[in-house]
Amino acid sequence: MKRLIPAVLLLLLTLAVSPAPAQVQLSDSAKISLLTASPWHGAVYALFGHTAIFVQDDSTGVNAVFNYGYFDSSQPNFIYHFVRGETDYILGVTSFQDFLSEYAHRGQQVIAQELNLSPDKKQQLYEALSVNALPENREYRYNYFYDNCATRPRDMVEHYADGLIQYSPTPQEQTYRDLVKECVVGYPWLHFGIDLIIGNDADRTIDVREKMFIPRYLMDSFNDASVQKNDTLRFSLVQQKEIVLEPNSETNSPKAVSKFTPLAAAILLLLLTLFISLTQLFKLSPTKLTLFYDTILFGIAGLGGGILFFMMFFSAHPAMRPNWNFVWLNLFALIAAFLFWVKSAKNVVYFYQIINFAVLTLFLLLWWLIPQTLPAATIPFSMSLWLRSGTNILIWRKMKLKNKRFRSSRYLKAGWGQ
Repeated sequence: MKRLIPAVLLLLLTLAVSPAPAQVQLSDSAKISLLTASPWHGAVYALFGHTAIFVQDDSTGVNAVFNYGYFDSSQPNFIYHFVRGETDYILGVTSFQDFLSEYAHRGQQVIAQELNLSPDKKQQLYEALSVNALPENREYRYNYFYDNCATRPRDMVEHYADGLIQYSPTPQEQTYRDLVKECVVGYPWLHFGIDLIIGNDADRTIDVREKMFIPRYLMDSFNDASVQKNDTLRFSLVQQKEIVLEPNSETNSPKAVSKFTPLAAAILLLLLTLFISLTQLFKLSPTKLTLFYDTILFGIAGLGGGILFFMMFFSAHPAMRPNWNFVWLNLFALIAAFLFWVKSAKNVVYFYQIINFAVLTLFLLLWWLIPQTLPAATIPFSMSLWLRSGTNILIWRKMKLKNKRFRSSRYLKAGWGQ
């Protein structure tokens, strides 16, 4: 499913969109199917799979796949709107052959679920999709969790079903974060970036219908769903299910998992920070090396905090706030990185280090109680910042005490006439 991931990587695809088909009266032999494509490992946006609706009627020649997953990257200020969560997606229409050709080229599997709809409901659904695909109607504001290219087909089918669709509950309690995590298994850095960006709301337990923002969950839910037409009549939503395109593991296979994971990187950074801090404590004075190191370390943390700040307060993406990662990734670190080189701001930097050390101490001690799932790499990463703030505070205090003793000794000697 082509969807936005407000994370660290932005991968875009521009697709040609065909005009909506002309209105025709479907025959009784017409079929409407839900198409579900498996994930593609060639791009971030495709790791979640995809969903479309296929209308087929050999008697009238209707052969249309309605796809809510198109977007136009040539729109003015596209990247800005992309990051802000203000991207408009498009309902496009292609032929079944063209649809399969695209996914066959990528080696993806496509499964078709023929829906158990009456001829009247098929006609109504087809007409609604055709009207929705007109140029003046086809755009919609994309929302990763709540309104995307899987939830739109679900809503259309629900609206034109022959009764109330009842879904079987999923076997386990899950959150939005859990489902996203399932889709990015084998991509530790992508998983880490997503965990940093999405906030506390993503850890809310969701019901079976909310899980359908993932195409595979939509397919499984439709497969087990039933339609309650009245008090006595109940039937399956899916009439039959078949694989219309076999997967190609040679063309579409997961990339080798890198051993240099975020946790490994965080531990190496912590060890390097510990070495630099011990060296500084041994010399009992700041050096150019420690100054450069602190500038880079706090500068990167501040840049990360700037991204989080923007996503929390200026982005329309769902589940962005509150985000507890902002405790250790915040804008103040970026300001401090610049002030490290300003001698007149020495006292300001000192107070920042005290506050940062105290906040990070509480953050680390209460890490397990924070009402948000945080990556394990958060601990060594934040400990590096905590260690540098603590070391700088200790060095500053020892230097201040040493200078005080030196001035006191010189004052006494001057009083004695020496």
